[in-house]
Amino acid sequence: MDCQICRDLERAYEAGLNQYIEARASAVYSFSTEIAAYKNVEMERSKSDLEEHRRVCVSADRVIAFLPLRGMSESLSRLAA
Repeated sequence: MDCQICRDLERAYEAGLNQYIEARASAVYSFSTEIAAYKNVEMERSKSDLEEHRRVCVSADRVIAFLPLRGMSESLSRLAA
């Protein structure tokens, strides 16, 4: 990916995910889940931001290949010939 925004959003998501995992693994989690819940919300927000940007990002080179329906492969091979 050449997009700086994609890279920044991906880093933010990964950092949020790591913080959430750390919060869940901490000894404090057994007494209070509030910190982990907050980290989870922040991680989900950054994930949502990343997904939203990727939908509109021009540099996100993704090709969607649709599989032909049954019986269509013969039709397509005849068209290609």
